[in-house]
Amino acid sequence: MTDVVLFHHAQGLTPGVQRFADDLGRAGHQVNVPDLFEGKTFATREAGMAYVEDIGFGAILERGRLAVDGMAQGLVYVGFSLGVLPAQMLAQTRPGAKGALFAHACIPISQFGGRWPSGLPVQVHAMEADPYFVDEGDLEAAQALVESTDGAELFLYAGHEHLFADESLPSYDAAAATLLRDRALAFLSICSEER
Repeated sequence: MTDVVLFHHAQGLTPGVQRFADDLGRAGHQVNVPDLFEGKTFATREAGMAYVEDIGFGAILERGRLAVDGMAQGLVYVGFSLGVLPAQMLAQTRPGAKGALFAHACIPISQFGGRWPSGLPVQVHAMEADPYFVDEGDLEAAQALVESTDGAELFLYAGHEHLFADESLPSYDAAAATLLRDRALAFLSICSEER
């Protein structure tokens, strides 16, 4: 069993994010899903990002930090798109992480101190033609992470959807989401054995 913290995307803690967490939980993992938006959800990514810009990205990072305050070390941090911000920050800066899994986004490691923790496994998952991932620098950040870090993997899926793993959204792709989930479960099994 692995202790997991899963941070949601810019549309909030949707039923699809909760379902993904539930799938991990049914496999025996303890999954915590903080609500960074305090109950708000948004019909579109644009509306969610407008809310984020209103409260500030710093507030999202602080809410992520507070969500794990008091939790034991030894967590695996998972982020969906916007949720990669707190997941990656915590993986890079909070001692004792067991792993990190980023879906739909990746931040340059320089954003959070410039180095990836030695021996910390990480996976990045995105669609190969996702314009947010490809055109906004996430692909380059993921490739740089893989090139500079032992135990880092990048998985690119056929398609162009951004939030393809959230079954409650129109962008959902069942085949790609199932493969991501299966890879995530295998990754969590590895993380439970390491470190």
